[in-house]
Amino acid sequence: MFLVFDDRSSDQPFIERVWRCHSERAGRFLSIASSHWEMVVTHHKGKTILTVRGPETKATTIDCPAEGEWLGIRFRLGTFMPQLPVANLLDRQDVNLPGATGRSFWLNGSAWEYPDFENAEAFVARLVKRGLIARDRAVEDALRGVYSALSMRSVQRHFLQATGMTHSTFRQIERARYATNLLKQGVSILDAVHEAGFFDQAHLTRSLKHLIGQTPGKIIGQEEQLSFLYKTTRFR
Repeated sequence: MFLVFDDRSSDQPFIERVWRCHSERAGRFLSIASSHWEMVVTHHKGKTILTVRGPETKATTIDCPAEGEWLGIRFRLGTFMPQLPVANLLDRQDVNLPGATGRSFWLNGSAWEYPDFENAEAFVARLVKRGLIARDRAVEDALRGVYSALSMRSVQRHFLQATGMTHSTFRQIERARYATNLLKQGVSILDAVHEAGFFDQAHLTRSLKHLIGQTPGKIIGQEEQLSFLYKTTRFR
């Protein structure tokens, strides 16, 4: 594997996880489906770029350069940027924010210093204070199965606007990622079918080929490099 990852959880309500990685050589990897949007800082050949990257509803193959370094801030579901609707970023419609200096970028008319692995929370807190990042609590309630006075249709509309996808699509992605983690940990295909709640092995295979880009057998054999796959708890 030519991409080396490191990650940590976060106790900030806006951040799902902070990760970083570097490439030991050039190569191709599978960017797997993800229900979360991210801010990613790329360092390569003396240049730095901050990219706002949207969720992905299918797997794609990506060419990766040698000697690159990346920092990712993955945001919790329901967190969004009012100026950049998540739906407009879906499936690789990423936005690169213009650079200001070698250490900063432009956002909303101000120069912001690039975040790093240690200060990601402070960086996001400043964005929140300026109103550049917000949360939709209706999405958080829906994920917990708690519904307020909003109608089901209103909750679905909030979910779609804040995440760029339906609740059903979100569950399909998370289930596929959970099954992938099980297979990589040595769980058998049949046990993964049962544990992740698929109908049968054919259902699992179809889902993983579309969302992860590999069959269960290839995932077990770790035949291709996958993008960042954080550890998941039991899928619900």
